[in-house]
Amino acid sequence: MMEPQSASIDIPPRVAIRPAAPDDVGLVLGFIRELAEYERMADQAIATEDDIREALFGERPHAEVIIGEYDGAPVGFALFFHNFSTFVGRPGIYLEDLFVREEMRGKGVGKALLVHLARLTVARRCGRLEWSVLDWNEPSINFYRSLGAVPMEEWTVYRLAGEALQRFG
Repeated sequence: MMEPQSASIDIPPRVAIRPAAPDDVGLVLGFIRELAEYERMADQAIATEDDIREALFGERPHAEVIIGEYDGAPVGFALFFHNFSTFVGRPGIYLEDLFVREEMRGKGVGKALLVHLARLTVARRCGRLEWSVLDWNEPSINFYRSLGAVPMEEWTVYRLAGEALQRFG
């Protein structure tokens, strides 16, 4: 992973961001399960450590993770991957998951994760950084808007999964 260059936004001194390592698979899965609880989707979080290990560190990795630490303790994560914009003609970064443990929110960890991803997006010459947020998640929506992010209100996400995907595919 190319290291992002410094920018005008400072990361608090007690916060550190680092790439996940293979030894972090259990930690990442734990964060995923905590996020699923928060999003009221725990029953949908069926990934295993083997799934996460293969997706992040297998022969053909499909995603990357950065870990947010506060005073050296892991307290949050961001999972992301590259997408591509035909209109811009460049790759982008899609943030699939961003999560900071509830007791650590407001300490700059979430912002530091996003700053790191924005710097990475620029360093990799990507055209955009995008993500989705649940429409009921007002704290996150307000946080993202405070950073200058804008909703793509004219777009609706569609998904084929499970039995519908099997039938169609």
